[in-house]
Order: sequence, then C-alpha cells, then structure tokens
Amino acid sequence: MTADLLAPLDLAFWNMESADHPMHLGALGIFSAHSPTAGAHAADLLAARAAGVPGLRMRIRDVWQPLPSALRRPLAFGGAAREPDPGFDPLHHVRLHAPTADFHAEAGRLMGRPLERGRPPWEAHVLPGEDGVCFAVLFKFHHALADGLRALTLAAGVMDPMDMPAPRPRPADPPRGLLPDVRDLPGLMRGALSDVGRALDIGTAVARSSLDVRSTPALTCEPSGTRRTAGVVLDLDDVHRIRKTVGGTVNDVLIAVVAGALRRWLDERGDGSEGVAPRALIPVSKRRPRTAHPQGNRLSGYLIRLPVDDPDPLARLASVRTAMDRNKDAGPNRGAGAVALLADHVPALAHRLGGPLVGQAARLWFDILVTSVPLPSLGLKLGGHPLTAVFPLAPLAPGHSLAVAVSTYRGGVHYGLVADGEAVSDLDLFATAVSKEVATLIKACRS
Repeated sequence: MTADLLAPLDLAFWNMESADHPMHLGALGIFSAHSPTAGAHAADLLAARAAGVPGLRMRIRDVWQPLPSALRRPLAFGGAAREPDPGFDPLHHVRLHAPTADFHAEAGRLMGRPLERGRPPWEAHVLPGEDGVCFAVLFKFHHALADGLRALTLAAGVMDPMDMPAPRPRPADPPRGLLPDVRDLPGLMRGALSDVGRALDIGTAVARSSLDVRSTPALTCEPSGTRRTAGVVLDLDDVHRIRKTVGGTVNDVLIAVVAGALRRWLDERGDGSEGVAPRALIPVSKRRPRTAHPQGNRLSGYLIRLPVDDPDPLARLASVRTAMDRNKDAGPNRGAGAVALLADHVPALAHRLGGPLVGQAARLWFDILVTSVPLPSLGLKLGGHPLTAVFPLAPLAPGHSLAVAVSTYRGGVHYGLVADGEAVSDLDLFATAVSKEVATLIKACRS
C-alpha cells in the first residue's frame, strides 16, 4: 500500500485533537460467551486477524501537500498522509483486560485515553465479563483514520467471515501536474466561484444560527479529558410503531427521543428546560456507498433546534420532522450544518495552525452531536460468539459535555452515549430518560 493524502476534513480532525482532549470515535460490542476463556480467545483472534487487514496497518505522518487552488499553487508543509507502518505490531493494538462487572465504566475510562499518534491510530480492548457468560470489545479509531462507516468496515475485517457485497471498483484518477490544462481553466474558475458563493452562504447561515438561541450550561463544559459512556437498547418495533402513527422517518423519531430525554434529564437534575432549544448537529455522509477507496471523510450535516422546551411529546416529534424536512429540501451542501465542507477550501498549513482554535469554536456552532452509524443487518460473530449489542461512541467536541450516536442492529436501536466524565456524572440518568421518552411517545400515540 502507498501513502494516501488525508482529505481536508480528516486533516482537520487530526489537528483539532490535543493530548488533553482526544477526538477518536469508538464502538462497544457485547458478545455472549461459551466459556470464561472466550475473552482471551477473542483477543488472540483479533491480533491474528488484524495483521491481515491493510487499513489497520496505516499510520499518519506529516507531508508536503498541495495548496487548494484552481491554479494549483506550489506545495506547502502542513498536510498529512496515511502510509503503511513498517513496524506494525498487532499485539500492541489489541489488549486483554481483567474481568469486569461494568463494561461501560471500563469503556469510559479507556475512551479518555488518547491514541498513539506515532502508530496506526486504533485500538481494540477486550473486556471479559466477571460472570463468564459474556465479554465486550471496545474498538477505538481516530476519525482521521476512519469515520463511522470506514471503522465498521475495518472492524468487520477482524470478525468471523460473513457474506458482504463486493465493493465496486473506483475509476483511477488521471495524473495531475501542478498546473492544470489551460482547456480546463474556464470550468475550474466557475467551480471556484461557485465554491466561494457556497462558503459565504454557509458562513451566513452559521452566523444566523447562533442568534436568539438558548441552550443550557449542562451541554457545555471546560474539557476535563475524562469520559463516561452509557448505552440504551430500544425495541425497533416500538420506534416503527411511533413512526407509522405520526409519520416521518425512523431518524426523526430517534432525534425526537433525544429532545425529550434532554427535557426530562434537565428537569430532573434541576437545570430546567424552560426556553431551552439547543442546536443539534446531525452529520450527513456524502460518500458514495460501496466504493473501493472509502478512507476519506466526506461529511456535511444538518443543524436543527431541538424542541426541548415543548412539553408535548408529539409536538416535539412534529417539530423535529419539520426541521429535518426543511434541511433535506435545502440539501446537505448549504446551511449552517455544512460547515465541515469548508475544510476543503482551507490550506493544509492553516489546518495545522488553526486546528485547536477550530475545535474550541465547536460550541459556538452547535450544542450537541446526534449521529447515526449504519450497521449490517446480518448477525456478527467473533470466534463463534454472537454479537448481541453494539453501542457506537461519537467523538466529543471540545467544550461539549455530551454526544449521542445511534445504530440499529438485529431488531434493536442502540444508543451510545459519551460524556465528559467530570461534567456529566449522572449520564445513567440521561440513559434512563431515553428509555422513558420512548414509553411516553408510545403512550401519546395510543391516546
């Protein structure tokens, strides 16, 4: 495998991170076990199989990288690329831990540890259960190595073999010099002008989105570098029942559940929900599915106000549905949620110098991340042990205290919750609020 330049958004994630605030994502999978030694066997399998997954051998190093310009200006330091690590040792990345009775407590502790930037930025932690009938695996991936979809592909490579659709071949890009063909200049200039207009449109939308918004101090904090995680499993049939009754999409229901859970959580902890309408960033993947070269992040997003202050659960769902429909009509290329697309127009050196500042500005853009991570409908296994639950864990932006990721798997909806460990000591209370909100919506649909 040869070196592969980081896409601009990947480079932004790489430079946004600090030792005190890691920006990796994760997934906590729970497996049923046939014996108390199943965890140790799983760790051996993961190490052996990781050696055969090329994407897991990739480290990230600094490179000279072209500045983005229609005229392809000279190279500038500040970029980075993925390249094979000649000293790759799977045993360094796969770790077996002592038995535990609380998988999420261990996962939170491990999520607070940054990945080693000089090695391929991923880890797999095997957590045997004290009861001997289950074990968990926590996968950690840096967002610069893999976003949620790519991380799923890499993790699937170390699971037991399963039938997956073959990737479609990606056409090879033609060789490009530092200067474009003069025949391409008119089109390049039109594209550059269009990009400038889109950037101005996005910037204006971001400025407007920050006006007249009341969030809550519970969703912001000074980063402590610590993490807590929690998980909630809902019945997918219950979600479909709500959707069929009131309309909209499954995703609309899942976002509305977050809004209702926030209301309940804020009221129960004494912060109050009156007048609160936090901005939720809903990431949207712009990557074409089943490509042979899926490493680079291609993300945009929708920005919506969560109707936390509305006491009516069905009205909250209707508000979410309206906001999401409005975003979809506008498309993922414009609006405040599309800020990630601006990374394509920033020179590599600016990413390196301005990354920490951009990370600190996240709290000015949105208040909470609510993201969906796709999972295969087929059951996954490791060493013959079935995966019974999987909780996606999103990166926590600097200054944010809570992030929510959702996946559907085998008839269940799995909410993975990540929080700053010091700012949100009652994350389990929010997890309980998620379950209660679904029950509230079902009851409201019946009345």
